[in-house]
Amino acid sequence: QVQLVESGGGLVQAGGSLRLSCVASGRTFSNYPMGWFGQAPGKEREFVAAISRFGASTYYTDSVKGRFTISRDNTKNTVYLQMNSLKAEDTAVYYCTAAGAYASAVQYEPVYWGQGTQVTVSS
Repeated sequence: QVQLVESGGGLVQAGGSLRLSCVASGRTFSNYPMGWFGQAPGKEREFVAAISRFGASTYYTDSVKGRFTISRDNTKNTVYLQMNSLKAEDTAVYYCTAAGAYASAVQYEPVYWGQGTQVTVSS
């Protein structure tokens, strides 16, 4: 199984940037597509971004395209979410996730979840 720990959340004003990081335990990080979900108060958790095992393919929800970038460093067991041009609507708890080992990132299905990190964007 995969243990995930997020960091990098905080308070930022609209138009600013944050970079979230997620460190995974284990020796087989590259076996797993990785992704990020966000949950705003009163809303269901929603898909934000996903990345394939070796970073060749990335996928984003429409609302963050052109603003957010997901990346990974398999040598560090780490996945990142670079968040630029932040909007108040981006305020949410962001969760790092991992799909099943060897799964496709095209239809991203999270199996493992981190504890979440709060991102608050003020306007």
